[in-house]
Amino acid sequence: MTEVVVNDLGQSIGRPLAGWCPRPAPPRTPMQGRFCRLELLDAARHARELFDANRLDREGRNWTYLPVGPFHTFDAYCAWLKDFASGDDPLFHAIVDLSTGKAVGVAAYMRIDGANGVIEVGHLNYSPLLQRRPAATEAMFLMMARALDELGYRRYEWKCDALNAPSRAAALRLGFQYEGIFRQAVVTKGRNRDTAWFSIIDGEWPALKRAYRQWLAPENFDAEGRQRQGLAELIKTERKAAGAA
Repeated sequence: MTEVVVNDLGQSIGRPLAGWCPRPAPPRTPMQGRFCRLELLDAARHARELFDANRLDREGRNWTYLPVGPFHTFDAYCAWLKDFASGDDPLFHAIVDLSTGKAVGVAAYMRIDGANGVIEVGHLNYSPLLQRRPAATEAMFLMMARALDELGYRRYEWKCDALNAPSRAAALRLGFQYEGIFRQAVVTKGRNRDTAWFSIIDGEWPALKRAYRQWLAPENFDAEGRQRQGLAELIKTERKAAGAA
């Protein structure tokens, strides 16, 4: 629950943030894990690998809730990457599978608000080569750790189409708290989109970080690479231990 302070006029106000200063923009340096590496998206280096990986999604299901795509030709995909995915906000990263050295997905920091310490993760597109693999979860942990630990942001957001059930389930599994729906928030591909909002705030991060580290530890995976304990279970345990259940 948000801490409330009463001022000299008897009014309830938010707690003071002693020493608060704006947070820096995310650096353009790689984030290295055990299963994956996130590096700044470069169309010349990553476009072909990403396009080929995305083509394994033969029905184009990954593109339904994204504001762009599907891309039916490499030239069209490459042109979009060069035009849209080369700026600072959103700041796109390629997710590279360390077992193959190939880019298999993308994720971006976006709506970067350093003055208020708020940052969003979005434009997620996990190809079939990344879905349901440890690297998929590790990529999200690395981005959280950079934002909340390294850069000191206070709030880390996840938003998605309210009808995108897999994305909503993923947010909850990853430890985000559901906050509600913004009705008729945007128009996407000529359709209405109600947007579901989720967040992690800095006070929740220590318990989540412990759970992620346990989940990613080598001993949590058997010889076939199957998890022994689920992330949601570990998060629940750590939240309970922290008194936040």
